[in-house]
Amino acid sequence: MKAILDKQRTFFDEGQTRSIPFRIDSLQRLREAIVAYESRIFDALQRDLNKSTFDAYVSEVGPCLAEIRHMTRNLKEWAGPKRLGGSLLFPLSNASVVCEPLGQTLIICPWNYPFRLSIMPLIASLAAGNCTILKPSEVSVHTEKVIADMIGEYIDDTIITVVRGGPEVCSELLSEKFDHILYTGNEHVAKIVATAAARHLTPVTLELGGKCPCIVDKNCDLAKTAKRITWGKFVNAGQTCVAPDHLFVDKNLKHELIDEIKTAVTTFYGSDPRQSEDYGRIINERHFDRVTGLLNEGELLYGGERDRETLYVAPTLMQHCPEDARISNEEIFGPILPIVEFDEVSEAIAAVNQKPKPLALYIFSQDKSFQQEIVTQTSSGAVCINDANVHLSRADLPFGGVGNSGHGRYHGKAGFETFSNKKSIFRQTSLFDIPKRYPPSDAVGLRMIRQLIK
Repeated sequence: MKAILDKQRTFFDEGQTRSIPFRIDSLQRLREAIVAYESRIFDALQRDLNKSTFDAYVSEVGPCLAEIRHMTRNLKEWAGPKRLGGSLLFPLSNASVVCEPLGQTLIICPWNYPFRLSIMPLIASLAAGNCTILKPSEVSVHTEKVIADMIGEYIDDTIITVVRGGPEVCSELLSEKFDHILYTGNEHVAKIVATAAARHLTPVTLELGGKCPCIVDKNCDLAKTAKRITWGKFVNAGQTCVAPDHLFVDKNLKHELIDEIKTAVTTFYGSDPRQSEDYGRIINERHFDRVTGLLNEGELLYGGERDRETLYVAPTLMQHCPEDARISNEEIFGPILPIVEFDEVSEAIAAVNQKPKPLALYIFSQDKSFQQEIVTQTSSGAVCINDANVHLSRADLPFGGVGNSGHGRYHGKAGFETFSNKKSIFRQTSLFDIPKRYPPSDAVGLRMIRQLIK
């Protein structure tokens, strides 16, 4: 490991990655690699998570290609110095801010969107001019291999090195000093990463999850609301960090919404979703056991079928889940949607605020005052109104959490800035000095300074 890190540090110190053309060329080579490996990526995602080719492109490959395009179009502007001009106190001075590479970064990736959540932060690190150690998840073993093969073939390991292995490899990596670490995953491992990083005073971006609430008003487009919630919750078999984790619905709409969600499930996946090419599987037996264990913590409304041999868990709706149950307090990360009814929206807001701050919050309503009440009285990494999950598709929207759902942002310019050092530069004139700037001080000098900096 030390030899790999030393090799990258030596290359970074040579200064090539500071060149904008070099960075754009690296991004273009990454794009060529993704296009060339596309069929192998699709195959790996199908074997790991039973993703269809359509789902694999829409949720994994396509967003990465779009992010590269967005970065290359804007990189020159973002990396250029931002001039600020003079000031009253120093009128002939000028100032600027320039984004420079941090150096060597470490990206630790999850298994649920194993390609996208490896490559998206890598794009930001490359655009910022860093050398990167990429650690894909060993849980999604087929995607881990295809990422290693793809990058190994197209990009020199002095720029990107893919390191494979389990927790022991992560521990070895975290014992080393990096200039920035981005970790995507769960809160427990995030604490380990942050503790290890603190030993070297390494800044960390944590992309976590939590219980993303979905609040549905009686004043909504019922059919579209049901379809969008159904898709947002059950895509990738619910293994999505921003998936609606529990559903608050106006009691006058509850039964109609449940019926519409059932209809949407059948429309999307057929009468038996296990036969659908578009419905995913739980990643492994350990997570299957965890998810299916939650099925006993409330009243089953719909679904609940499971098959451990094929890692299948049906799209499931539940209600009357106790407040102290795991399903009410832990991120579900599976295709189970608990439903809670409310009389007044204030009840839903209070329930949301009793939990740790979520990565995303969803509102379905045509009433702008209803929307605004929730937006202003809750805190979350993002709010998405009248849809689910799709806010991730905007490259110009910073993505990240708050509190227990993480800190730091990436995607687009936010990602470029996360992996950059915003260096302030001040240039002073030598033509003159401000009178009374230096000691000894007196009342006249103080009055003059007050006028300049008040």
